[in-house]
Amino acid sequence: MNDIRPSGTRAPEAGLSKSGLAELNARSREIFRRIVEAYLETGEPIGSRNIARALQLSLSPASVRNVMSDLEVLGLIYAPHTSAGRLPTELGLRFFVDALLEVGDLSPNERQSIEARFGPQPQQRSMEGVLDQASSLLSGLSRGAGLVLTSKTDMRIRHIEFVRLEPRRVLIILVGDDGSVENRVVEIDEDIPPSALVEAGNYLNARLQGRTLTEVREEIARTRSALEAELDTLSARVVEAGLATWSGVADDRPRTLIVRGQANLLEDLHALEDLERIRVLFDDLEKKNDIIELLGHAERADGVRIFIGSENKLFSLSGSSVVAAPYRDANDKIVGVLGVIGPTRINYARIVPVVDYTAQLVSRLLD
Repeated sequence: MNDIRPSGTRAPEAGLSKSGLAELNARSREIFRRIVEAYLETGEPIGSRNIARALQLSLSPASVRNVMSDLEVLGLIYAPHTSAGRLPTELGLRFFVDALLEVGDLSPNERQSIEARFGPQPQQRSMEGVLDQASSLLSGLSRGAGLVLTSKTDMRIRHIEFVRLEPRRVLIILVGDDGSVENRVVEIDEDIPPSALVEAGNYLNARLQGRTLTEVREEIARTRSALEAELDTLSARVVEAGLATWSGVADDRPRTLIVRGQANLLEDLHALEDLERIRVLFDDLEKKNDIIELLGHAERADGVRIFIGSENKLFSLSGSSVVAAPYRDANDKIVGVLGVIGPTRINYARIVPVVDYTAQLVSRLLD
């Protein structure tokens, strides 16, 4: 996996030893590029004769075969069948993405097309609506499945209410500015009268308008003496229990994973092995915790990140790739990740700038 910097720049080369890289002269790289590009376009192996015809260089099929043998020794390509053409290995795809992939920027028309897919006045939609649309958009543009990972921790709060379920159990109802509702149940270590819940709710609602629970929690931590002075002991405990439930600690954030366009992954199958790979991928997508963990790695990147095949244990059997980028809130804080999942032969040169720009656009819409 690696970080890709868009707009024509390349990430540092990785995955091969320096001695191995030194063996790849311009001719070897060009032949290797042809093999990878043919695979990305058709999914089929390409032979030395077809490469020799396509090259600008004057090389015989025999000379091309010699270069292909060297590339096999380096582990960059392989022959799927005897006397067949060659396909890139996962190591070869990683080398291509890191060292040879040209990532350009989107044209103004392409950007306008992406923006138009969000529909008129997208700023007036809820956060969930914007993210759902982003997932569908990425699926449609990539012909893969669109992924969005989001955290609801820092949503701005309109109202909070405490409801007594049992003497020591309380239901917390949280209403966001976007109309979303979350419920949690907490337990207090002593009986709670309804009056304590009303007092705790009034205290928090007076401080919540247009703010996040994390912001309110930080304020109350700074002015703890005010909390103790204004509320009785039990009401103060309810306030602290409610805030702790939405603690804002990164590793404990409630996560939502949106996946759209899985059916796209069934298109363009070339063999029964492809169908089996897709079946395994669908099983992978059901393991939401694993997908969330994978996308969590992309949150620590400042740009687009690519995961190829068995580089990640989740896709060791399905041989899939993920292109993902983080998006930010109004405070320039990373609050989620969006991206595309598909076969390892997805069009990286096209998908990387699309994912990057969509992440930028979502960040603006959430501002």
